[in-house]
Amino acid sequence: MEDKVNYALVGTFVLALGAALVAGVLWLAAGMGGQQEMDRYQAVIRESVAGLNVDAPVKYLGVDVGKVSRIEIDPRNSQQVRLRFLIERGTPIKQDSLAVLKTQGLTGIAYIELSGGSADSPPLVAGADGVAPTIPFKMSLGARLENVLTNVLGNVDRVSNTLNAVFDADNRAALKSTLADTAALAHALASQQRNISSGIADAARSARLAARAGEQLAPTLDRIAASALAVERMADVANTASARAGHAADAAASGVQQLGGETLPELTRLMAELNQLSTSLRRLSEQTALSPSSLLVGKPAPRPGPGESVRP
Repeated sequence: MEDKVNYALVGTFVLALGAALVAGVLWLAAGMGGQQEMDRYQAVIRESVAGLNVDAPVKYLGVDVGKVSRIEIDPRNSQQVRLRFLIERGTPIKQDSLAVLKTQGLTGIAYIELSGGSADSPPLVAGADGVAPTIPFKMSLGARLENVLTNVLGNVDRVSNTLNAVFDADNRAALKSTLADTAALAHALASQQRNISSGIADAARSARLAARAGEQLAPTLDRIAASALAVERMADVANTASARAGHAADAAASGVQQLGGETLPELTRLMAELNQLSTSLRRLSEQTALSPSSLLVGKPAPRPGPGESVRP
């Protein structure tokens, strides 16, 4: 007995199920039945955006908050790429937030990662002209590694060129000759190993003798140091005595100067008066010897000269 299948009913069921699936997908895509309001932002990137496509996700600290709506070369600078974003309204994008180009896992799918700004930073909003606000862009890790590797490779290339220039044919020949001379010197030293060992032993013996002589000279050096200290003390005493003698000489010179300035004039006047007194005494003695009576009657009158008459 064959089962009868109603193909019309089966087809109707399949179409209804397909329509329900399409409606469910559309409902989920519409955001649970409601359209989410989006804000426009932009960013200027100074590196390659290979792998980034339109509708690529825009994440805020790993959370999907929007998508890339447009990718174009910056008309003001052909070395830059301008990206346009549609981001859910209410996303806390601050003025110090940064946009970074990243890749997801091993698949290499590129997306835009937004890092949160500081809590006290004001929100990033559009200006009065209505132009979409620009989120500052930070160079991606891959671009930074590429720059570092480029610099490293450039330095390695320069070092390689420098080494090639240093180790040219002439320098290699000179280095080879130097190595040969070094080997010959090493062989010569090896052949003179016994003499070198004997010289080292003699040097060690001389060092020991010098150490013993130093130990014996130590007391002598101590005595010389004590003598030098005593001589230094004697010099200090002599300096002190010399200073005192200088003070005494200065005092004596001051006394002599005072004697010459005050006593000598008085002594000169006294000698002059004594000279006058001596002259007077000599005259008195001569007069007394000639006329002793003059002590009583005084000095006799002088004799009249020619033509003079004697007065009574």
